[in-house]
Amino acid sequence: MDAFAQALTRSPELFPLSLEMKSDVVNFIHESEADYRKASFLDARLLEPPRPTRPLHYTAVEAATASLAERCHFIFHIGHVGSTLLSRLIGEHPRAFSLREPLPLRALAQLRIEPETAPRPWSEGEYDKRTGTFLKLWSRTFSPAQQPVVKATSFVCEIASSLLSRAYKPKAIFMFAPAEVYLATILGGANSRQEARMLAPLRLRRLHKRLGGGAWTLSALSEGEMIAMSWACEMAALTEAARVAPGRVMWIDFNDFLAIPGQYLKAVFRRLDIEASDEEVQRIAESDEMRRYSKAPEHSYDAKLRRDVLNQAREQFEAEIGWGLNWIERAAGEFPLLKEVWEGGR
Repeated sequence: MDAFAQALTRSPELFPLSLEMKSDVVNFIHESEADYRKASFLDARLLEPPRPTRPLHYTAVEAATASLAERCHFIFHIGHVGSTLLSRLIGEHPRAFSLREPLPLRALAQLRIEPETAPRPWSEGEYDKRTGTFLKLWSRTFSPAQQPVVKATSFVCEIASSLLSRAYKPKAIFMFAPAEVYLATILGGANSRQEARMLAPLRLRRLHKRLGGGAWTLSALSEGEMIAMSWACEMAALTEAARVAPGRVMWIDFNDFLAIPGQYLKAVFRRLDIEASDEEVQRIAESDEMRRYSKAPEHSYDAKLRRDVLNQAREQFEAEIGWGLNWIERAAGEFPLLKEVWEGGR
């Protein structure tokens, strides 16, 4: 084993940026602890401006990490519900290590959602081994006292059940918003509307698969109904994931969190096995992170601005929000899982 491979076990400084499935090569990039704290997304955006990467064949990565343990916890979410903010706040504690949306985790989820898109087939055993190897890599910390917490991309909810079923019994925070708030949130932003349209075909396929058959066509849905379907898709995935991890999941409504962030943070740290004093929690809850846009910290953003944006969207898109809520209510009348989702997350 060369020095580079040996360095993988020492700290998270060598970060697995991507997995090239066709060649089975993992590309690594150097990240300091400050780099991790700064990054909103651990994906290709780390290469802007261009930075050197180091490829290593997967077999060498697996061998180098054989002695490491899986021990990372998770933040799963339905998208645009404060998960990045929560991840940043958690990362403000010295005994926590936050990682936001590592790209290989998205790739592993994509393989489960659309296995036919893989450039080479993996057996169940190969998929499980690779999942474990990356969990080990994301479990490395800069200090032995730190607890790693991985914030996933929204569609990674699809594999939340399998991740929470790992032998080490990881814990998770589930971030969500009630359907009406989610509809206003997505409709209130041009970028979020575009993202919803882009992800809609995938989400509809996932929802149909989970419900056991096709019930809707995307072309027949209004924008509000399409966004409602997206909410239902991710909430259904989280609802099923919670069943495999009784006692290890904490649901958080983002609106409730913003009302009393200190109380929620204290509970989050406790759930994620991070020892935090009342003074530490108060400091973090009152930090500048609460007054910044978490995905782009150079911009100001707070609870009042969010309320203003939501109220404006409610006025502008009243009809679409109504159509979306009606769609969920009708779907809940047809499918027991969606009834459970609707009654628990409205």
